[in-house]
Amino acid sequence: MVELESLTKLKRLLDNDYKIEKIQPPVFASDAEVNIVTVTLLCPDGKKETIRAYREESRALREYIRNLDQKL
Repeated sequence: MVELESLTKLKRLLDNDYKIEKIQPPVFASDAEVNIVTVTLLCPDGKKETIRAYREESRALREYIRNLDQKL
């Protein structure tokens, strides 16, 4: 299975101590009409990074974040 680009980037940034600042639309909202997901991450030095995912990739990204949130 091919790793999705946005998911790979999210994992890499989280491994580098970035923290998720905001997710639009919220992760626990319904997936029914979600075609675009925007995740804003904050670096320890204050720099912000944005990841945008579309369609199937957006669903995979939201699911990964849901599972990550449950582990914390």
